[in-house]
Amino acid sequence: MASGHGSSTAPHTGAGGRDGIYCKERDASSPPRQHPGRSLPDVCPKEPTAGEARGLREGPSVVSEHGRWTVYSSKVNLPAALNDPRLAKRESDFFTKSWGLDFADTEVMPSFYLPNISREDFGPYLQETAQVHKKSRAELEQVPKIFMRPEFALEDSATFNAVLPWSHFNSAGGCKSSRDMASSRLLQEKLSHYLDVVEVSIARQISLRSEAFFHAMSSQHELQDRLRSTQGAVAVLRGRTATMERVMCRGPLSLLRTALERGNCARLYDKLKLMAAVHQTQPTVQLLLATSEFVGALELIATTKEVLQQELQGIHSFRHLGSQLCELEKLIDKMMVEDFSMYTRSDLNRSLREEPHVLEKERLESLVFGLLRQRKLDFLDIYNEEMIQAAKGIVTQCVVDSVVNIPDIDTDVVTKLADQMRLMTFLQWFDLLQSVFSSFLLFLQRVKATLSVIRNVVLEALDSNQKSRLLAEQTTAPAACHASPPPHQSHPGEAELAYLTHEGLFISDALSDAQRGEAVGPDRASSDSASGTTESSSGRDQGFLAAGGCNVMSGEDMMPSELELGRVANNIQELLYAASDLSHDRCVKVLMARAKDGSLERLSPGEFVGLSQAVEAFARSTEDLCCRRSVSLRGALQSQANRFVHRFHEERKTKLSLLLDNERWKQAEVPVEFQHLVDSIADGRIALPERKPPGNAEERKPGDFLLVDGQKYAVVGTVLLLIRIFLEYCQCINDIPSITTDLLSRLADLLKHFNSRSCQLVLGAGALQVVGLKTITTKNLALASRCLQLVVHYIPLIRTHFETKLQPKQYSVLRHFDHITKDYNDHIAEISAKLVAIMDSLFEKVLSKYEVKAPMPSACFRHVCKQVSKMHEAISELLPEQQTQTLFWRINGSFKMHLKRQLARLGVVNDGGPQHGLVMVDVAFYTENLLSLRTLENMDLSMVEIWEHKR
Repeated sequence: MASGHGSSTAPHTGAGGRDGIYCKERDASSPPRQHPGRSLPDVCPKEPTAGEARGLREGPSVVSEHGRWTVYSSKVNLPAALNDPRLAKRESDFFTKSWGLDFADTEVMPSFYLPNISREDFGPYLQETAQVHKKSRAELEQVPKIFMRPEFALEDSATFNAVLPWSHFNSAGGCKSSRDMASSRLLQEKLSHYLDVVEVSIARQISLRSEAFFHAMSSQHELQDRLRSTQGAVAVLRGRTATMERVMCRGPLSLLRTALERGNCARLYDKLKLMAAVHQTQPTVQLLLATSEFVGALELIATTKEVLQQELQGIHSFRHLGSQLCELEKLIDKMMVEDFSMYTRSDLNRSLREEPHVLEKERLESLVFGLLRQRKLDFLDIYNEEMIQAAKGIVTQCVVDSVVNIPDIDTDVVTKLADQMRLMTFLQWFDLLQSVFSSFLLFLQRVKATLSVIRNVVLEALDSNQKSRLLAEQTTAPAACHASPPPHQSHPGEAELAYLTHEGLFISDALSDAQRGEAVGPDRASSDSASGTTESSSGRDQGFLAAGGCNVMSGEDMMPSELELGRVANNIQELLYAASDLSHDRCVKVLMARAKDGSLERLSPGEFVGLSQAVEAFARSTEDLCCRRSVSLRGALQSQANRFVHRFHEERKTKLSLLLDNERWKQAEVPVEFQHLVDSIADGRIALPERKPPGNAEERKPGDFLLVDGQKYAVVGTVLLLIRIFLEYCQCINDIPSITTDLLSRLADLLKHFNSRSCQLVLGAGALQVVGLKTITTKNLALASRCLQLVVHYIPLIRTHFETKLQPKQYSVLRHFDHITKDYNDHIAEISAKLVAIMDSLFEKVLSKYEVKAPMPSACFRHVCKQVSKMHEAISELLPEQQTQTLFWRINGSFKMHLKRQLARLGVVNDGGPQHGLVMVDVAFYTENLLSLRTLENMDLSMVEIWEHKR
């Protein structure tokens, strides 16, 4: 019977498992199962969980976000607030009392970002899981649910009674009836049926997985068969391998062993040859030093040291040779430094009359490469010191050569060079300066040629280092990918070393023979070694490549790095710049020695221009030669130029002041040379014209007016000289452009001085006391105005000329001309106003006595017309027609104003009466006289304004 205890136990599976036998039915009232969704943040704080509580016990974090709320953010504990012992009773309206009546009734609005979830959203998932549960649910539903419970156990009395209800089988009398027997049989059949259903389900599950089980069993047998066949094949292979070793390998291996022994013997022979070559190193070095072959000696020492360290390391007989070579190398260093110093001194101090070629170029190249080879990179400092001493000697020699030809200077009495230069005339000193300039140009050419050779050696060394680096990269790249090369390939480039020893054997031959001996045997190596003595010492010319390119040589380690060589190349260029600066500094000494007593300030403009041109030519030559703009000489010249400009300006300002103080403000005649001067300006030549010989002067009389662009200017003599003065300023900046800004401010000061001083003398009547004029006439005023207008005419031309000599960043100084133009125009306007004021006072004085009575024209109007005619006569020849008309239009306006005022005082009106007729006769007389004047014929003289308008 299948109702035993063990057989009745149902498998314990999860209620929702898909592969279990029984799927627990979900209660209809329970919510549908859902996939775990993404958790959303709470809008209100929650009670801390176990993990959070553990974190809370640790206290608040000072690095956490300040916006996160924790219980530590609370100011009052809620239970403590609700159970406040100070209150008489517990307040039920705590929240509404504290936060308002709407607090409890307020509903939280649903979030717009959270979707509404319904049962339809889980429809696809329920359909998928339903198919799996339906497969076994049909048959297993016949079995009661109690057998499928995880806690099913017959030991439990309640479970046992539920499965086997014995109370139904026990009759009241204690005897079994036929009905009880039937019930017992029915229960047994039911349990058997349940068992059958479960076994059928289990069998079905087993049948579904039977194919995989039988496949695993068959694969196991097949694997055992293959292992047996493999074991047999391995045994056969081992037998064949043993036969091959016995028949084919033992003989060749013995042959290889013999060849290896032979190679070892050949290498031993080559090593002995190399030792013999190294033994002759010291005598060979002595021979090379005797002929100043420092590079060859250093390379031989470096080669020998490398061979001792790599090829002959541990040889007892050579244990002291390394230290001896080091001492010899130090000795060579000292010899090279001394030799370079001697070479530099002899090269820089030889006569400058010789061609500026490089002295013993090969010797210089050898010395430079040797110094680079030994990292003696401070050899340029030696050259710099010798260069400074040579520059001092150049100035001394030039002064001595010049003083010899000047008998007036006694060198026994005047011993200092500066004092001797100050005793020279300007021409003698200028010839000395030219000689100094020429000497320094030759000096710089010689320095540049020497430094070019040194620079080429440095660049060749730099190029060799770069090639060596590329070669090393190319050789190390294959070595990283392949095994170590055979012995004869371990030293590439050794065959390029060719330094002859004392007995005629080359170390490179010994190395090469060792390599060839490893490849072809000792017999071939010995035959090749004999031919090695035919090598020439030309291998020294390949020292750059040997020093930088051979791995076996120490040249790669001894030569400076690319960065150091680049720095040396830059220092060479800086040394050339220093030579240019040094030359300029020594020339400054010559210049300042002459300028100490102020003699340069007293030069004429032509002499100073010549000096400036000579200095500028020398500066440009040094710039072209050294590509360096040295500023010391130009600065010294600029300092002298500033002093020259100051004296130049003060002389002309003083001269102008004297001319103004003696000017009587009368119209002067215009000499022909000044008219030519003005004509040249009109042709665009803003400079002083060349002086013509007196015999070629044209026979022309002086003119009354100065013709400028078709206009006639009546001028005084001071203005003519002023034009020449500002042309001297323009000529000065043409010759010395560096003083443009300074001279511009000085010229502005000169023009301001002329304007202010002429205003004081004419408008301010200063000429009455200075010159002794009786009065300042209208002619004086008109002449002064015309002179000012002439200056205003030339100010834009002067401005344009100065602008061409300025840099764009200096254009701001041109504003001085704008200010000067405004001042001059204001002065001209004041003179015009003064002329009008003179007539205005006359009209006021005369017309105040005017009476309307016969005879006509009245004496008053006759006097007015006479004064107007005099005024016109005085200024009509001086001022242009347009200005004359404008001036008399203003004068006429003043006359009408005073006449109107007098007629109003007399009570004369425009009524056609007798008085009105008399007045009109006088007015007609006035207008007739005024219109009869030259240039005033077409003047509008409407006299309607003299009458008061009737109200």
